[in-house]
Amino acid sequence: MIKDVPKSERPRERMLNSGPDGCTNQDLLAILLGSGSKTESVLQLAARILQTFDGLKRMKEATIHELMEIHGIGEAKAVQLRAALELGKRIQSVPSEDRYVIRSPEDASNYVMNDMRHLSQEHFVVMYLNTKNEIIHYQTIFVGSLNSSIVHPREIFKEAFRYSAASMICAHNHPSGDTAPSPEDIDVTKRLVKAGRTIGIEVLDHLIIGDNRYCSLKDKGYI
Repeated sequence: MIKDVPKSERPRERMLNSGPDGCTNQDLLAILLGSGSKTESVLQLAARILQTFDGLKRMKEATIHELMEIHGIGEAKAVQLRAALELGKRIQSVPSEDRYVIRSPEDASNYVMNDMRHLSQEHFVVMYLNTKNEIIHYQTIFVGSLNSSIVHPREIFKEAFRYSAASMICAHNHPSGDTAPSPEDIDVTKRLVKAGRTIGIEVLDHLIIGDNRYCSLKDKGYI
């Protein structure tokens, strides 16, 4: 029974500890089923379902009636499984959105310029990118004067992990309109670049946004 399986190897615990990528098809199916029967564990039931449908090949088209023909699958479990299969099918049919691609500092500045050029306070924002340099998430990390005690790498890279970002571009505005980097700007940039190299998420650039102008700290040689 499931209680005889070491806790770290149980489907729910595996999902919590390793994420969905660390789960087998049997684990995922067992999580959906929730429980087994008096004679077999939920893992055994999941294995038998996969065997019946030759893995996932035929299962994606399984009807509620076909699922209920399997011993241990009642109407409730059959409906749950059919709903999950249908949801997966519908997700696959959703067209992928066109994402903004960053190929240069100018591309990045164009993305944030209209939002940041007239702000009366400094805003520190991050563009999180995938392996194709497409923006997958954009977030304001903090508002206020830039210094190394406020801009902590932990907060910035926490979002990178959350969205599985491959790299990032940081930006903040100077309300004065002057885009010349301050010593604090340079210090923060170097700290973030160093942290990114340590954990494998590259900081591609740090932009300073003025009134329809920008400065790339990468172009200035600080990255």
